[in-house]
Amino acid sequence: MSGTRPARYPLWTRGDLDGFFGLMVDNLVQVLLIVALCTTVAHIPERFIFNRMLPGVAVSLLVGNLFYGLQAHWVARRHGNLTCTALPYGINTPSVIAYVIFIMGPVYRQSVGSYGEEGAWRLAWQAGLLACLVSGLIEFFGAFGAERLRRVTPRAALLGVLAAVGITFIAADFAFRIYSRPLVGIVPLAFLLLAYFAYYRFPLALPGGLLAIVFGTLVAWGTTLLAEPLAGLFGCAPDTLAFGSVPMSATKLGEALRSCGWVAPVFCGAEIWEALQQRDLLVRFLTVSIPMGVLNVIGSLQNIESAEAGGDRFMTGPSLAVNGIGSLCAGLFGSCFPTTIYIGHPGWKALGARAGYSVVNGVFFTIVFLFGLGELLAALIPIEAGAAIVMYIGIIITAQAFQATPKAHAPAVAISLFPALAAILVVTLGQYLDAARLVAPDAPTLATLLQSTDPRVMYLPGLLTLTGANSAWIVVTLLLAAMGAALIDRHYRAAAIWCGAAAVLTGLGLLHAYEAVGNELRSLFIWQAASTPPMTSEGAGGPAASYAYRAVPLAVGYALATLLLVAVALRSRGAPAESAGAPAVPEERG
Repeated sequence: MSGTRPARYPLWTRGDLDGFFGLMVDNLVQVLLIVALCTTVAHIPERFIFNRMLPGVAVSLLVGNLFYGLQAHWVARRHGNLTCTALPYGINTPSVIAYVIFIMGPVYRQSVGSYGEEGAWRLAWQAGLLACLVSGLIEFFGAFGAERLRRVTPRAALLGVLAAVGITFIAADFAFRIYSRPLVGIVPLAFLLLAYFAYYRFPLALPGGLLAIVFGTLVAWGTTLLAEPLAGLFGCAPDTLAFGSVPMSATKLGEALRSCGWVAPVFCGAEIWEALQQRDLLVRFLTVSIPMGVLNVIGSLQNIESAEAGGDRFMTGPSLAVNGIGSLCAGLFGSCFPTTIYIGHPGWKALGARAGYSVVNGVFFTIVFLFGLGELLAALIPIEAGAAIVMYIGIIITAQAFQATPKAHAPAVAISLFPALAAILVVTLGQYLDAARLVAPDAPTLATLLQSTDPRVMYLPGLLTLTGANSAWIVVTLLLAAMGAALIDRHYRAAAIWCGAAAVLTGLGLLHAYEAVGNELRSLFIWQAASTPPMTSEGAGGPAASYAYRAVPLAVGYALATLLLVAVALRSRGAPAESAGAPAVPEERG
């Protein structure tokens, strides 16, 4: 008697190829982003990034991708689910942006005068390692209490923080890049909009992200190679025709080819221990690393739930714990950037991807980074070619914040955007003023503008206060959105607790307080004394002004608002329950 053998879960499918290209392109853009930001913001040399940081990225990606691939096989066998798709996993984009711009960049700028160029970027790298380890610890231990944390914190607050980072420092920042280099940026943007907005299916089912990078790279190299011949033909300078493109270097590409070779990951225990000796290096940036770690836990949890809604049920604890282990491996082996379970599992499942795409993605990047091919990719592909992908990620993060929260909580998400808008204005203003001071030593700084009586800058203190030092605006965003969501639901007691937390944190100097030294915003905790002006600012052409603000009025304001909310909560106790989301204004009487 013959029988049919039961179907087996496949090691590889045609859909795995599509899934691999999609996940690979996503992680590739993160790598290009890391190289671009670390070199320009933290001034870390490219050679150090390729030899010390990217091998750490390889370790973190290999650990997670292998686990989630094997986990999919285990779930498929246990549940008889032959269509099980592994959880997508990779580098966390918001953390890359936040850690480089809000931790590593400030450490470099504040240290370069005391430690010199090399000492400053090394200290910035060590600060990034500490932040990554903090995030990894939160992700690992959050696996045991993520559900409780999610119940306590309104979704509008959690997603509001991501929306704030997504629309400003991810989507807007890369939109600026695209329109600064439109010849390279617009064509990839068109591919991305077709693929992800219109869901257009390209010939041979080629991924839109891959086509965006390929065509953007071709445009960049084409304009570089044809600039001089066309300039001679039209009798103009090559720079005129190259405007809007990205100059590529064949020399740099050749050097990258010659530098390929084995690059082993290096354990960074000594560097981490050295950084821990400077307690302030860890403490003053907890307002960035802790919220980003918590958001990573909650975001990964929601993505696991999204996978379950699509028919693939993964155990929450191990999935979150391995995500944390991946981030810890990154920090221990030189990478400053946590990993995460990506959004979009239903999309990978719709492509037909199973487990193979995850395993191959981890192996691919291990080979690329451990054989020194990262430098080759950076020399071959301009970041502008992938800028549209990063911009799309920011757009989706922001859109999800409004779509995945209750409709009534949309105002709470909207209010969370204000601190981020202030932050991007302050960050860019500081950069522009720095550039102006290079040209004109007597140009004003943030500190001098704050002490000016000019009515045109009368609201600058509000921008800086909302931003605060050490990127405290991230915590302010969470508190405002949580307060707003609680009030929309008429949970006055919860709103009072959130407002009281804002009062305490502001009184300690963790929120809103700052000291402006030149164009730098520095921490001003309650236990710290303000600097005595004048302070020397290297390269500024003389002494830099300073201005200290301890945010005592804001702490008092939050405390009074807390008392008001407590009174309302006591008055509402025992009152008839009202439906959440009712009109906030009285009915108009005829």
